[in-house]
Amino acid sequence: MTRRLLIAYLSITAFALVVVVIPLGLTFASRERDRLSFYLERDAVAVASQSEDSLEAGHRPDLHRVFANYHVAGGRIVVVDAAGRSVADSAAGVPLGRDFATRPEIAAALHGDRVSGRRHSRTLHTDLVYVAIPVASSATVHGAVRITLSSSAVDARVRATWIRLGALSAIVLAAVGIIGLLLARSVTRPVRQLEDAAKRLAAGDLDARVGSLDGAPELVALGQQFDSTAERLSVLVDGQRRFVADASHQLRTPLTALRLRLEALQPSADDQHRVDAALAETDRLALLVQSLLVLARAEAAGPDLTTVDLAEIARGRLDTWHPVAAARSITIDLRTPDHLLVHAVAGAGEQILDNLVSNAVAAVPDGTTITIEVAAEGDGGLVQVTDEGPGMSEAQRAEATERFWRSPGSQSKGFGLGLAIVAQLAGSSGGRVELDAGPRGRGLQVTVHFVAPILAS
Repeated sequence: MTRRLLIAYLSITAFALVVVVIPLGLTFASRERDRLSFYLERDAVAVASQSEDSLEAGHRPDLHRVFANYHVAGGRIVVVDAAGRSVADSAAGVPLGRDFATRPEIAAALHGDRVSGRRHSRTLHTDLVYVAIPVASSATVHGAVRITLSSSAVDARVRATWIRLGALSAIVLAAVGIIGLLLARSVTRPVRQLEDAAKRLAAGDLDARVGSLDGAPELVALGQQFDSTAERLSVLVDGQRRFVADASHQLRTPLTALRLRLEALQPSADDQHRVDAALAETDRLALLVQSLLVLARAEAAGPDLTTVDLAEIARGRLDTWHPVAAARSITIDLRTPDHLLVHAVAGAGEQILDNLVSNAVAAVPDGTTITIEVAAEGDGGLVQVTDEGPGMSEAQRAEATERFWRSPGSQSKGFGLGLAIVAQLAGSSGGRVELDAGPRGRGLQVTVHFVAPILAS
């Protein structure tokens, strides 16, 4: 926003300068040329008045004193008779009697016209400013006076003026740029405060607040509304988390008591299967409560991360899950470096692997293989669990991390919280989860990406 405001200030200033400076420069150039023509015509009239009597009498005018006092650099005065032949010339060493009748300005002056303008001289190889006037009396033209001057002098003055105007414009633009930058920063400072607070709130920092703003009243009101909304959101989220955690925790005690009472029963043989079914449902409910507790803790995890060794965690969880998998002839293939340090929420690595392996064990047939791979990834690290189960369609993979989602026709006894817990823990750790089809389109491949690994041998 600062850049856009600065560009806007400079654009407006540049437009104003163009509107003002260009007409000013053109006006100055035109006035300089007009002023030069006026001075040349004035001098030509003076020379004509001194030459009139001599030309009328058919004599050459004596203009040596006039020529000696004519100090215009590069200026030349030529006086011609009625036939267009030169009778006086201020240029030194130029013979008189030369025919100038072919010169357009001389021809026009001999016809009684006063002419001025600018033309290119082939002999002098330069542009000339000229004035030519007739020398006449009683409507009879006796000759003409022409004064020429190289245009380089006036061009130099015009060029110098354009340079000064350009330098002034550059100074104005630089001043506007500096002032505009300071002004833009002062305008956008409260906006940046709002943006920073919004980013921190979006990243999960419920304590993010804008605080006091020094800016427009509308921005101050917006900051106050943001802080009020963030405070309300923090209260609601904390209340929801406490409710889930407290409810889950409180449910564990009656569930434990219920299980103990069921186990203490001595039913008849006919009722034993009902008691076993009730015990199984009690175990499922206890597992649901435990999953809700884990999810609540994952949501409550703060932004503070710790450094964990994914490779060590994977080896530890393999020891835990190996007996469960071996009971069904399932092979767990672990591929990992000696060490892989990443940043994550404390305990997130263990819970992520437990949920991924648990889902895989529940999904695959007996005698298949589950592959766990831990690897570095650019400036991050990953853990990947691949199974040989039925897999999921692309649409199912897009919904699989939602809470309580279960694939249609699933025979699993789970509650659809495993991948939701994985996604929540990964997000709290600054990572992300990807679900893809397994190799050759068979099974499911879940990849959890972590940030900032440090490899060691």
